[in-house]
Amino acid sequence: MSGSFLLQVKGLTKHFPIQKSIFDKLILKQGRVRMISQVVKALNGVNLAIRRGETLGLVGESGCGKSTLAKTIIGLYPPTAGKVIYKNEEIGNLSGRARQPYQKKIQMIFQDPFSSLNPRKKVMHIVGQPMSIHGIASGRERQEKVLKLLEKVGMDPAYAWRYPHQFSGGQRQRIGFARALACEPELVIADEPISALDVSIQAQMLNLLMNLQTEFDLTYLFVSHDLSVVKHISTSVAVMYLGFIVETAATEDIFDAPNHPYTRLLFSAIPSLDSLQFKESVALEGEVPTPIDLPAGCPFHPRCPNAFDPCRITRPFLNEIALGRLSACHLND
Repeated sequence: MSGSFLLQVKGLTKHFPIQKSIFDKLILKQGRVRMISQVVKALNGVNLAIRRGETLGLVGESGCGKSTLAKTIIGLYPPTAGKVIYKNEEIGNLSGRARQPYQKKIQMIFQDPFSSLNPRKKVMHIVGQPMSIHGIASGRERQEKVLKLLEKVGMDPAYAWRYPHQFSGGQRQRIGFARALACEPELVIADEPISALDVSIQAQMLNLLMNLQTEFDLTYLFVSHDLSVVKHISTSVAVMYLGFIVETAATEDIFDAPNHPYTRLLFSAIPSLDSLQFKESVALEGEVPTPIDLPAGCPFHPRCPNAFDPCRITRPFLNEIALGRLSACHLND
C-alpha cells in the first residue's frame, strides 16, 4: 500500500476473552488439569485502506465485526494484533497523550443517538467540549463555533441551550454530527449513523452527510447493513464475514459483478422495483459459525454452495484479482 492512503489497517486482530466459568474447557497436560480460557475472535487479520476524500462502505451480516473494527480503529478497543496506520504513522497501540493528536483528526458518529449524548449536559457543552480538550477554541470563540456548527447540520442555534431529552432521534443525530465536526477531523467513522432513525428522515440525514463531506473535505468509513444506502454514498465497498474481509472493490464494480460467493448471496437479497431487472433472491443457508471456534479453511465454506476440498483445509488470502479489486476465494485460483 502506498502513502496515498489516509488510513491503512494491516492484519488487525481483536479477540475478547470470555470470563472464566465452569463451562471453560479442561485439558489434561503433563498430569495436570488446566483451565483454558476461550476468546471471541471478533476480528481476524483485517486489511483495509481508505484514500483521502473517498467513502469506504463496510457491509456484512449482523455480528460479523463491523462495529468492532470501527471502534478498534478509533481506539475505543486496543487491538490484539495488527496495525492501524494513519498518514503513515502507526497509531493502534498509542494511548493517552501520545494518541490525542490523532483522536482530533479521527472522529466517530455512533449508531444510537439516544445513548451517545450525555443527558445531563446541554448541547453547547456536548459540542463544545471537544474543542476545549484539543485546544481548538475556548470562551466566546468556542460558543460561536458551536452555534455555526449547529447551523451547518440544520439545527437552530437557539437549541444550544437545551438538553438531549428535548430532541427527536433525528435532531439528536444531527447533534452527533456537529460533535464529530467540532475537532475539524479528516476522517469520520460513521457506525450505522441512520439505522436507528425513522425511514422518513434517513434520506435527509444521508444527504446531510454527503454535503458535509464536500464542505469539510472529509473522508468516511461508513458502516452499514443497508446495501442500498452503501451503494448511494460509497465510492468503494468492503465486505466482511465472521471477522474477515472477503472482498473489496469500487462500488460500481462490486454491485454490478460481485466476485466472492458470500458477496453474491448477500447482494442477491437487495430488493428491486424494476421488473426488468428482477433477480431471484438466494437465501443464505446454515448457521453462522461461532466466532469462538472458527472453522478451518475458508470461514464461509460451511455455508458456501461452491465449496470444494481446498476451501475446507486452507484459508484463502485477500488477493488482487483485477485492478483495484481484492477477493479471498479459492475459486479465483
